This record gives sequence, C-alpha cells and structure tokens, in this order.
Amino acid sequence: MRYLHTMLRVRNLDTAMKFYQDALGLKEVRRVDNDKGRFTLVFLCAPEDEGLFKAAPQNRGAPLVELTYNWDEEKYGEDRYFGHLAYEVDDIYATCDRLMKAGITINRPPRDGNMAFVRSPDLHSIELLQKGEPKPPAEPWTSMPNTGHW
Repeated sequence: MRYLHTMLRVRNLDTAMKFYQDALGLKEVRRVDNDKGRFTLVFLCAPEDEGLFKAAPQNRGAPLVELTYNWDEEKYGEDRYFGHLAYEVDDIYATCDRLMKAGITINRPPRDGNMAFVRSPDLHSIELLQKGEPKPPAEPWTSMPNTGHW
C-alpha cells in the first residue's frame, strides 16, 4: 500500500489556490475540469516531490493534495473529522514569517522551533514541521500566543 493523495473540498478555488500555491508554495501538477459533473479537480504537490510526480505513470508518483471545487454551491460546515495535512519545511521561522506577510494567521506559532499550525481559507488545518532538528526557541515566536484553533 502507498499513500497517493488527500482530497479537500474547497468553496472558492481562487482563494484556495492563493493559499496552497501562492502562500504555502505547493505546485499545481494536474487539473481536471469536468463540465458534465460540474466540478474542477486541482492536484498539488510539494516542490521537493515534483520530480517524483513527473517520473511516475498515471500521475501517481508523489503524495498529492487534491482540491475539489464543486461549481454549484454546497455547505460543508466546519466538521473536525478531518485532522490535518503535514508538511516538512526547511526553516519553520522563515516559513511562518513568509505566511504572516501573506496575510495568513499562525494559529499555533512555532514556539518550540519545531511545529506550527495554520488554516486554509476552507478551515483545513495545516501542520508545518521543521526539517531535521528543531530550531532554538526565538522571538517573536516564543512569546506569541495561539490564535483560534487548528
């Protein structure tokens, strides 16, 4: 068995793409517009996984996030049955700083130099984990409070 992707329903595809592609830095690797079914699927991967995606047949070479946008409005609510997506980052502090500058709220700051949480515009939780060893605690992160929940 091998992990393939996680599907997330999104209410506004443009807003979701600004978050996942522009702010988080994921790469769009495939898009399907289905006129008959009235939906769009966008598959994204982490930059370091793009080579895996390109090397494998049938678009199954890398772990992916599948954004599903239904053209007709649906109400999804904020059910918490889904936990979170997790991504390893080279520098947790630089990543959180970049996200804050892009207008993203850091719900759980990386006080420990290792882990942070943010939420997508559709309220999906995203865990960011420091690659390798945790960074030494540093301000402003050490004293930054949690905001909301994740």
